[in-house]
Amino acid sequence: MYRTVGILLSVLVFTSMPAFAYRIADVDIPDSIQLVDSDTTLVLNGAGIREKLFMDIYIGALYLPAKTTDATAILNDTQPASVLMHFLYSKVSKSKITDGWQEGMKANTTAAEMETLKPDLDKFNDLFLTMHEGDVVRIDYLPGTGTVVRINEEWRGTIAGETFFRTLLRTWLGSSPVSKKLKAAMLGTN
Repeated sequence: MYRTVGILLSVLVFTSMPAFAYRIADVDIPDSIQLVDSDTTLVLNGAGIREKLFMDIYIGALYLPAKTTDATAILNDTQPASVLMHFLYSKVSKSKITDGWQEGMKANTTAAEMETLKPDLDKFNDLFLTMHEGDVVRIDYLPGTGTVVRINEEWRGTIAGETFFRTLLRTWLGSSPVSKKLKAAMLGTN
């Protein structure tokens, strides 16, 4: 009798917990996420650590409707997608975060594209705060809505349109990514 109860409790606990694809730096990475206010579920394409000067800054995880290792296909796609950033470093200032967006997008766009995107990038940068270890940024792309930013599950704002999100993805997946190792991890190729 006790054995049966124990097995039933184990099954209940196991099935009520979210499924995790794996752990990186003691952080559970979910194998799928559901877009907020949507029936859309995205699957983990890949995840890895953004390192800078031998320090772990954040875990970057890419979620798509279906797995692919093709960066060009991802960048040209118009379907929903999401990037989760789990901060590992004790403190990353807002200015370092916004400088990172600026540098990452500039390295992967033309001067004319950057000029066109400047108003959206400025608005996007205004959504961010100084981040601390354990903070989570979620950047969702929703067709018809645009780029939705949440920090620690709190809605921060939306950048309308499709172009901004796909250009932002170049920061990680473009020809000059912030980290080749992170790019490979997010593409699931390492």
